[in-house]
Amino acid sequence: MLTPDTKANLSDRLFFDLDFSSGAVAAVSGGSDSTALLLLLKDHLDRTASGTKLLAVTIDHGLRPDSAVEARQVADFCAERGIAHRILVWRGDKPASGLPAAAREARYGLLAEAAAAEGIKLILTGHTADDQAETVLMRQARDNDGRGLAGMAPTTLHDWRTWIVRPLLGTRRAALRDMLRHRNVGWIEDPSNIDIRFERPRVRAKLLAGEGERRIAEVLARSRQAALERRDKGRRAAMLIDALADRPCPGLIRLDCDFAAHEDGEAAIYALRILLAAVGGVSFLADEARCAALFCRLQLGSLCASLSRTVVGVRRTGIFLHRENRNLPAPAPPVDNWLWDNRRSITFNERITLKDGQGDLVIAPLGTAAARQASLSEDVPQSLSRAALAAEPSLWSGGVCLGFAGGDAGLLPVSAVPAVAPFARFLPSFDIEPAAAIASLVGAPPLPAPPFHRHDGGRGWAKA
Repeated sequence: MLTPDTKANLSDRLFFDLDFSSGAVAAVSGGSDSTALLLLLKDHLDRTASGTKLLAVTIDHGLRPDSAVEARQVADFCAERGIAHRILVWRGDKPASGLPAAAREARYGLLAEAAAAEGIKLILTGHTADDQAETVLMRQARDNDGRGLAGMAPTTLHDWRTWIVRPLLGTRRAALRDMLRHRNVGWIEDPSNIDIRFERPRVRAKLLAGEGERRIAEVLARSRQAALERRDKGRRAAMLIDALADRPCPGLIRLDCDFAAHEDGEAAIYALRILLAAVGGVSFLADEARCAALFCRLQLGSLCASLSRTVVGVRRTGIFLHRENRNLPAPAPPVDNWLWDNRRSITFNERITLKDGQGDLVIAPLGTAAARQASLSEDVPQSLSRAALAAEPSLWSGGVCLGFAGGDAGLLPVSAVPAVAPFARFLPSFDIEPAAAIASLVGAPPLPAPPFHRHDGGRGWAKA
């Protein structure tokens, strides 16, 4: 059981290095883990920064008849303690399959919206060491390259702007419940946590059967080692990208010919997987085995192949990657904060007003015909530059191309800023270094400042 003194020590250990200058959003479902998170966080802020803005947010997924009542119970719990609270409802149709993943996606989106509305850049969730062990076992069952064995990252960047921190990942659920009982605080038991129709409850039951404590300790140790290996491989891949990759024109990446013969083949294959996903606008890294085979072919010389929606060609002047000119988004009116083809963030340029006759604006690929008119560098084969540009987004009105909507929109009312596809939605702290390298390469915005008081200012700050 946690005594009051150890409770204070625990909260200080959990939160001492976090930067709460913009405030904090605490995700609170009413279960034991999130309730303990909220109370420990409130204790810490009361002692160290009483003026900090704290907002508890409960997401009502609308999946159970009692969910609305439970959300109101959390609201009452917060009101009794003077904690600001909001209930957000996941509306719309729910998928027939993949429900847990869809609910998780919706939950983080709603939490990020709540944080943005309050000018808060930090979200805290109550995931525990028990959750981590379950996650690792779930991923182990379907992970073929070992990345997933690192489990949940202690810190994740959402939509390239809001930090999600999981301060309880090193804390067992039993210890948190002991603390709540000591304070005579109850919690809500979600029946879905024992519903074996879903994967996590099945894994939880299996994990706790027999020598559960020993198995959990083994899984967590395996997760820590996998996290170290993932970060190390990402660091080495980032070094290769920094040293051997450049961008001759929008949408086209060139790798030095030495890349295919680099002595650190493991890091080179990892870098290639990330680059293929980034260029192709794919959320998941290219399959490791297929990418390894492609890497071997790169060493043989002349080549033209495709993987992860990316065309890979070997020329005398380097290895070139660009987006395939197929399955591109259909022409559509621009929408603010639209992630186009998972490669470009479409935003409105508030400095520019629409001119007469521009009310029918659409975003569409530049296309082959318009790409032929572009001014191209002589440094790379023009056929490659045109192929890359043809798949990039442009602004059209009445069938007329108004200009390439890349980077700073300039005098155009819409801009299309590069995004780092595999990490645009969720960037785990394990992958900070390769993500930063890709962002620099493609011209994406730099990563926002990390949510910690102390970091090295570079790419190695990510918490273990």
